[in-house]
Amino acid sequence: MIKGFIFDLDGVITDTAELHYTAWKKLSDDMDWHFDRDLNEKLRGISRMDSIKVIMDHNDVSLDDEAVVELATKKNDIYVESLDDMTPEDYLPGARELLTHLRSEGFRVALGSASKNANKVLKQLNATHFFDVIGDGNSVSKSKPAPDIFLYASEKLGLSPENCIVFEDAEKGIDAAKAGKFHSVGIGPEERVGHADIRFDTMKEATLFEVKSHFKDLF
Repeated sequence: MIKGFIFDLDGVITDTAELHYTAWKKLSDDMDWHFDRDLNEKLRGISRMDSIKVIMDHNDVSLDDEAVVELATKKNDIYVESLDDMTPEDYLPGARELLTHLRSEGFRVALGSASKNANKVLKQLNATHFFDVIGDGNSVSKSKPAPDIFLYASEKLGLSPENCIVFEDAEKGIDAAKAGKFHSVGIGPEERVGHADIRFDTMKEATLFEVKSHFKDLF
């Protein structure tokens, strides 16, 4: 039986993707590196350190660990500053309604995000109260596609993976859910999350009714 839901943050609860893109773009421009929308797509769902390595590899750049950490920190400072402008109006359509519905029906709810700024984002959205557990980039060492963040979340919820549904918008996020033996809901295009158990184009379509209809044997 499904007793818990685990949500990614970026692209599921809210869309900070544009803020991330702007921050990476500014850093890359400052470093005279190439960075565009296509390369940005490869960063979806992965950690900050993994992201900067993707950008460096693309630009055939090699730096020592200290320099890489310094640049990743600079990018994060740009991004965090932009979060101050987020408000409770910045939920993706349908996300707040689904979280509210899950609360009213008594389900356990966790966040499973690679972001180390998840708590800040949730506070800006006034969303912290929706979550029993917050798993973020500080909770585990291995990021998606490793299942560790979802396993951390389910363990803290006191539930087995088979009792949980993961909501993800990234290919690596669905890979992580599958690796951990979780049920999965993909948010986004077929080519990105079509390997999820069920897929919706947007969160607005991913209502509890629709999810229950698909996993009807598990409710």
